[in-house]
Amino acid sequence: MKKIYCYILLFFIPLFTFSQGFQVNFQGQKQQGMGCAGTALFLDGSSLFYNPGSIGFSNENSVNLGFTPVFANILYVDSASLEGYRSNSPMGTPFSAYGLFQLKENAPLKFGIAAYTPFGSTVQWEDNWIGRFALTRLKLMAIFIQPTFAYKMNDILSVGGGFVISTGSVNLQKDIPVQDADGNFAHAELSGKALGYGFNLGIHAKLTKMLSMGVTYRSQVNMAVDAGQATFTVPESLNENFPDGSFSASLPLPKVATVGLAFTPNDKWSFVLDINRVGWSAYDTLAFDYAVNTGSLVDTRSARNYKDITAFRGGVSYSMNESLDLRVGGGYGFSPVQSGFVTPETPDKNRAYGTFGIGYQLGDHLAIDASVYYTQVSRGDRNLETNLNGTFTTKAIAPGISILYKW
Repeated sequence: MKKIYCYILLFFIPLFTFSQGFQVNFQGQKQQGMGCAGTALFLDGSSLFYNPGSIGFSNENSVNLGFTPVFANILYVDSASLEGYRSNSPMGTPFSAYGLFQLKENAPLKFGIAAYTPFGSTVQWEDNWIGRFALTRLKLMAIFIQPTFAYKMNDILSVGGGFVISTGSVNLQKDIPVQDADGNFAHAELSGKALGYGFNLGIHAKLTKMLSMGVTYRSQVNMAVDAGQATFTVPESLNENFPDGSFSASLPLPKVATVGLAFTPNDKWSFVLDINRVGWSAYDTLAFDYAVNTGSLVDTRSARNYKDITAFRGGVSYSMNESLDLRVGGGYGFSPVQSGFVTPETPDKNRAYGTFGIGYQLGDHLAIDASVYYTQVSRGDRNLETNLNGTFTTKAIAPGISILYKW
């Protein structure tokens, strides 16, 4: 029974990977084409996310809708048996929607509304894989809604900020090493909805005619799960030990501070660089409070020991003519996951990636932008809690598209 209890305890730990390996940086197609960088440039309504201060330099009303499907595959090779197992995850669905407005032309005060998905993913493993007692399926999503205001103080400086309302959901499943009379393993499922609040602040400064700088701070958002539902499918003899019931928890989504630079030597070329500092150390301890406790199911606390990290993103845009723009970029980010804590839902590692993008202007009001992102990483580790020992190789490609209408 103690062994079964340990597996149940470990089942709930991955819930807090809601943002760890599942941070999504697909909030604007123009920026995605340039390595997901753009803090120091106003490009379109996506600047509501990248730098609220930048929209003070806009002079338009616009609506921008974007979608970046993510196709990811993970191969796990067990160190002992050398057998391989694959994920069969469905397509990820990050999206963004922006509305940007001004009361009159060249007004110093701008306002907008943004909805985007900075955290979320679905990981699903093939049946009967070796890590089935660590994870079989994990679906996560957080949607941020951000009303925003910006004020252009002069021709050099603009400041802005937005209030963030975050709503999220999670569904996590795994098998339990207990079999019924027919040889079927027991199963556990945890699901719930979460709500949190935060803010996004930004400053945009035009240092010279060619050089601009952006500084932003996105606050930590504590997602509160007040009435999650835990469901256990176990042999009848264990029903009293593992009763279905509710639980509460708090999911901290990390703060992010960014410094960005943009160099525009002429009307054709733009060069951008962003440096992010991400506060993953919020994941030092995970705690869960269950409404019903038994001798086998008690409130839990578990050390995670994640660390703050730095990421670098950069790219370039070239305007071939008045209608067509080409973009290319890439980035490198350090992993917050320390040795001993790599899991099937977040097989994270220091990673590099590349991007390419294109934009086409269809007249004075309508524009289409598209991008593609690719990365591949491999990491071997032994998890200190599940003892799952092997190498994860992850490949991901994400083509995206957006439509912009301005007036």
